[in-house]
Amino acid sequence: MEKNAKIYVAGHRGLVGSAIWNNLLQRGYTNLVGRTHKELDLLDGVAVKNFFDQEKPDAVILAAAHVGGIMANSIYRADFIYNNLQIQQNVIGESFRHGVKKLLFLGSTCIYPRDAEQPMKEEVLLTSPLEYTNEPYAIAKIAGLKMCESFNLQYGTNYIAVMPTNLYGPNDNFDLERSHVLPAMIRKIHLAKCLYNGDMSAVRADLDKRPVEGIDGKAEEKDILGILAKYGIHNGHVMLWGTGKPMREFLWSEEMADASVHVLLNVDFKDTYKEGDKDIRNCHINVGTGKELSIYDVAMLIKKEIGFDGEIRWDASKPDGTMRKLTDVTKLHNLGWHHKVEIDEGVHRMYKWYVGE
Repeated sequence: MEKNAKIYVAGHRGLVGSAIWNNLLQRGYTNLVGRTHKELDLLDGVAVKNFFDQEKPDAVILAAAHVGGIMANSIYRADFIYNNLQIQQNVIGESFRHGVKKLLFLGSTCIYPRDAEQPMKEEVLLTSPLEYTNEPYAIAKIAGLKMCESFNLQYGTNYIAVMPTNLYGPNDNFDLERSHVLPAMIRKIHLAKCLYNGDMSAVRADLDKRPVEGIDGKAEEKDILGILAKYGIHNGHVMLWGTGKPMREFLWSEEMADASVHVLLNVDFKDTYKEGDKDIRNCHINVGTGKELSIYDVAMLIKKEIGFDGEIRWDASKPDGTMRKLTDVTKLHNLGWHHKVEIDEGVHRMYKWYVGE
């Protein structure tokens, strides 16, 4: 792809989108286009059409999505399926109508069956039931990758779908209701440490930066302690969802960005399946580390990094979600990309970012 190609990054302010934007800039791709949600509502088909009419991008990276952790996925089921289907329909549809040369669609490894054989190869897609808690989101992402695959097969387009494992990194979402497991644990354990150390000024500073259900640092102390307790944050211990037994794989977001740009620049649709295959399917690419550890071990790693001397407790009445979600990254390795940042280094970097160091 020429360095002057116009590349639209949908979701350029998000966890992965912002990292992709920076990665492209570092590689010399400076003709980038991005719109905030206020500037362009991707749920609005007319607005998306007008945007494509005006900008006419050469390539599109669809990193925008309605995302959240296990709590949000369980509660806001309609939002997760409707919003993601609508975003994908609008962006991929207008990309086709405007002759976009290359499109990269970002999905999620939650597309795979709950009881898929581990590590999960791309071929296990749609072989058995999904995990119930995030089924609406997973179905939307499956629809997106199948849309890319189907346009390629019918119209000869060059749309590639990548399925990242659990991501974390700079610009992550630390909202206690909607965040993913790792940023949620970092924030909870950080706040518990502040309470344990009697540092209410640090608690108030945190809430001023990221209010919780309208409670900020200016609220009365009893209201602050009440809202923190609701999310399992106490003076002396933190209560986390589930048993801590599920195994998870984590990838640093800036590495996901590097893998995404590598695929955008170096991988074509014909590279994602075996020549001569009778049925061309499962052309998406897993992106991860191929390594896993338990949620309990992640919590202990974060506890050590933050220096929290209190207790981690587990609420086994809350759902664990899928017990294992390890990706097989053989396809990605064969296409020329490997991860470098291990989880301990990533947690260290992320906490430093969170506290502004």
